[in-house]
Amino acid sequence: MFNAFEGSPMILRIYGKANAIHKRHPRWDAYIENFIYTKGARQIIEVDIEMVQTSCGFGVPIMEFKQERKELTLWANKKGEEGLNNYHREKNIQSLNGKQTGVLED
Repeated sequence: MFNAFEGSPMILRIYGKANAIHKRHPRWDAYIENFIYTKGARQIIEVDIEMVQTSCGFGVPIMEFKQERKELTLWANKKGEEGLNNYHREKNIQSLNGKQTGVLED
């Protein structure tokens, strides 16, 4: 779900099947080229879209973008590559519903 926080009010809902593309996934390099890479980034979500809906968004507040946060980059730099892998191994091997995430698979 995407919300317009400035400009015309709008909510966009995208329905489909999603796959998580992790750093070790064969398609990671092709996808990450489309983004400004942030150290500490864990995944890119690839969605096979089945349906798109919009709604008015009248209840969505107007918000102003101030700046990007620096915390993730600072945290990831402090952890280092080995520390990030250990963190993922400890916290990200399984999803909340108990499924394997593949975050550290080769």
